[in-house]
Amino acid sequence: MIFDPAKLLLIAGPCSLESEAVSRTVAENLRAIGRLHPELRIVFKGSFDKANRTSGAGKRGLGLEAGLALLDLIRRDFGFPILTDVHEVAQVAAVAAVCDVIQIPAFLCRQTDLLLAAAATGKAVNVKKGQFLSPQEMAHVTGKLRMGGAAEIWQTERGTTFGYQNLVVDMRSFPIMRQNGLPTVFDATHSVQLPGAAGGRSGGQREFVPPLARAALAAGADGLFIETHPDPASAISDADSMIPLVELPALIASCLAVWRAVRH
Repeated sequence: MIFDPAKLLLIAGPCSLESEAVSRTVAENLRAIGRLHPELRIVFKGSFDKANRTSGAGKRGLGLEAGLALLDLIRRDFGFPILTDVHEVAQVAAVAAVCDVIQIPAFLCRQTDLLLAAAATGKAVNVKKGQFLSPQEMAHVTGKLRMGGAAEIWQTERGTTFGYQNLVVDMRSFPIMRQNGLPTVFDATHSVQLPGAAGGRSGGQREFVPPLARAALAAGADGLFIETHPDPASAISDADSMIPLVELPALIASCLAVWRAVRH
């Protein structure tokens, strides 16, 4: 099992895998944070393909082969468990050969064949709650993974569509989703997106990441998903919602303080 109930799960990394330099810089900082806070269970994430960009002109990343090679390098050099998304059943086997956790994107959380293929790998599966679903409906999504024999299942809240180009996080989601008996994660950076609101790309309000992350832990979340980058303004995706790497240590320290308080 990758998830450890005695530790705060932290899934962190850049949104898109852009280069070895960016990935190494992020991984080095995560390793330093992990050494400072042994209560963390850190999983490195990065997407080899941003397949759901707002515009067809949006950059998509390194692609499957180069992206998995980079993730394998990070895994070997830094020792982190590795997570990445899959978008098609045909990608699952290649991803499972490298990664420890297979992630089902929110838009695809009801794609039965994709869920069953991920479950059949024997790897941990993290499925994000679609922006269009109620927390109660995640019982059906995770039920498909159970039906497929998934070895380990995580479920992630990433906000709910609230009118046009806006998301809202209902803190009731965490106790509701925890009734499924599975680790429940809060995607703190995607939840502050403003989908499609920045002229052909998604905007974001990263200033709300810290209060929402702390609130989610207070409401019972078992982990956090936080995208981070040395220079978010230069990133090819989610520039407005990723946390600058220099700000991550203080954010994690404050989140751990809440996590400890809730546990004790």
